[in-house]
Amino acid sequence: MGLGNKFKEVKKAYAEANRLLGDLIKVTPSSKIVGDLAQFMVQNSLSRADVEERADELSFPLSVVEFLQGHIGIPHGGFPEPFRSKVLKSLPRVEGRPGASLPAMDFKKLEADLRMAHGSEITPEDVMSAAMYPKVFNEFKEFRRNFGPVDRLNTRLFLDGPKIAEEFEVELERGKTLHIKALALGDLNKAGQREVFFELNGQLRSVLVKDTVAMKEMHFHPKALKDVRGQVGAPMPGKVVEVKVKQGQKVEKGQPLCVLSAMKMETVVNSPLSGTVAKVHVKADSSLEGDDLILEITE
Repeated sequence: MGLGNKFKEVKKAYAEANRLLGDLIKVTPSSKIVGDLAQFMVQNSLSRADVEERADELSFPLSVVEFLQGHIGIPHGGFPEPFRSKVLKSLPRVEGRPGASLPAMDFKKLEADLRMAHGSEITPEDVMSAAMYPKVFNEFKEFRRNFGPVDRLNTRLFLDGPKIAEEFEVELERGKTLHIKALALGDLNKAGQREVFFELNGQLRSVLVKDTVAMKEMHFHPKALKDVRGQVGAPMPGKVVEVKVKQGQKVEKGQPLCVLSAMKMETVVNSPLSGTVAKVHVKADSSLEGDDLILEITE
């Protein structure tokens, strides 16, 4: 999210976000909810007073909205008001313990569905993971399908990649080890990819890899003008998960326009005013930086 150099600001914002949400008891996921709000505040240069004043028009992280709806239960001391009402407006609320109103889970059917979608190697732990975090589990299985067993790489190689001329080993299983040596990087092509040359067990190989850093530098997207109310910008960097409106559609103030996702934190971008969608500048899977123009609304 580009906030690595603002860790001190995020820590200070965490205390303010905690007060905004009613001084929560910190366990997963409540600690993450406070953290999501803190990062949102730093990303958009918002103080606690700003958030309280503009709560009815800001596009909060989805985790914050769902907390205020009651998705993880009622916090000790109740929800903060009028903050909760300003954020939720007419959104539905869960009354009482959320688990009491959940439908029964058919674990056998879920396991069968997972085997159909991901193959026969589904463990009981997979079934429990999919039951609790269906979207995260599907993303994990898709990642493994695309990139293989990356858990066999050490942390530095996974996060930063090997240096040129570096040799390393990857043990896939007992008695099956890959010997790899990084050789060279090719030039950037028009698709934002580089050809990576390496030796695999002494044999020369190459693959095309997306250069995510270079693609950010190649990123040319119009920015939303802050003094133009109808220009809706991205509240933080992320990928567009869903666009909920189309050109020519009438929207009301506070209506969801699109959903962004960054570092497992989803944010619903709401309309700052009532009007008509004049132009949509993004589509699903678009990668955005902060303040990139999402769409334009005319009153």
